[in-house]
Formats: sequence, structure tokens, C-alpha cells
Amino acid sequence: MTNSPKISALIITFNEVKHIEAVIKNIDFADEIIVIDSFSTDGTFEILSKFENITTIQRAFNNFADQRNFAIEKASHDWILFIDADERITPKLENEILSEINNPQEFVAFMFRRIFFFKQKRIRFSGFQTDKTYRLFKKGSVQYYDDKIVHEQPKITGVSKLLKNKMIHYSFDSAAHYKAKMEHYASLKALELYNKGKKPHFFHFYVRPLYKFIVNYFLRLGILDGKEGFTLCYLSAYGVYYRYQKLKNLYN
Repeated sequence: MTNSPKISALIITFNEVKHIEAVIKNIDFADEIIVIDSFSTDGTFEILSKFENITTIQRAFNNFADQRNFAIEKASHDWILFIDADERITPKLENEILSEINNPQEFVAFMFRRIFFFKQKRIRFSGFQTDKTYRLFKKGSVQYYDDKIVHEQPKITGVSKLLKNKMIHYSFDSAAHYKAKMEHYASLKALELYNKGKKPHFFHFYVRPLYKFIVNYFLRLGILDGKEGFTLCYLSAYGVYYRYQKLKNLYN
């Protein structure tokens, strides 16, 4: 009788005091939990220090790809499960995860669909209806591309699969929170573009943000998400504009 595959759950944190206890409890089915904390200042690290069953490492944040690759190096088990502090594994998804890794197969990576919440309201459209991301990998089959420092992309050696059940994503509790996150992502994306020699011009400042809003609000039905949909679509467009402003500043 062979031993069951084991899971290393990995979390990257910075100022997640609102979510950290809940996510730790949510993934208690993992055989190992490792948290890479970017020197949180809101009490997150102090809460993490109280858990005896997890490993917490404080490390300065450079970019998402770099932080995820560092976390992977620390994992010691057969499978790697990445989860953000504001995400939750449903019981059905947990069962599907355990079923998949315990069945000998060709798949080395799995994508999760996500149910998106904004200010406690489920967002069904606004561009989020197709939201999915890689979260489960076989050890040794994944490495994140170094040049993709935001919206990081994994380089997977092998075949992947999309799971049936969905993960819950309690992404933002206010417009200010979402705006701050958009600015953070935009700043990292601007650096990524700068490193590639891309230069901003009129099209980037005016046409691309407008196009982003039209696609998400009208074509991807953000209008059906009510005022929350308008806010999300507007701030997503603002994030595009902010990205190229930051890129312009880098050249100046």
C-alpha cells in the first residue's frame, strides 16, 4: 500500500490581518502550511506566530513571481497548493483536490475557477465571469516566469486540467481597497513594460482605458452588477491609465 501524496500549502501575505486566521483554518487539510510574509505592519505576523502548525518566513517583497518562486523552494511535499489570504477552498473543491492528487494520472497542474465578491456582494459579470487561475501543482513541474512580475504566469512542465468546483475570492471590501490594489498592480506592470523598452503614447492614455471600460461594462455585462459593477469597471479602466502614467514617470 502506497502512502497518500502530501500537500504543501503556500500563502504570500502583506497586511492580511482581516483574512489570515480564516484562510489558515480553511486549508487545515494540507500537510504543511508555509507563509511568506512581506513584513506586515498590521498584526498579521503576530497572528501567524501564534500558530504552531505553520512555518512563517519574513522576506522583503520584490515582485509576485519572485515571491512565489521563493515559496516553491521551501515546499517539501508532493503537491503545491497556492492560496491567497482572501481566497477560500469550498468543501466540494477540497474533496475534488484530494481526489485528483490521489488518482495516478498525467496531470501535473490544475486551474481553479473563482467566485468573486466585492463589498460582500457576489459579482457575476464585469469581466470576472471567466476568472480562473492556476493554484495546484505537482512538485517540480512549475516555475514562475521572472519577467512576468505582476499577473504572474507559471511555466508548467506537463499537462494541466481545469477543476469543476470553484474557489471563493473575497477580493475587495471597498472601492478604496480596489483602487489601491489596481495602483499597486499597475506600478509593477509599468516596471515590467519599462524593462521591455515599451514607451507610452496617446493611445495608451486614452484609448486603452476607454476600451477596457466598454468591454467590461457593456460587452462583459458589468452593467448587470449594478453600482458595484460600474465601480469595478471604472477602476479597472483607471488601472490601465495609471499603469501608463507610472511608465511615463519611469522614463522621466
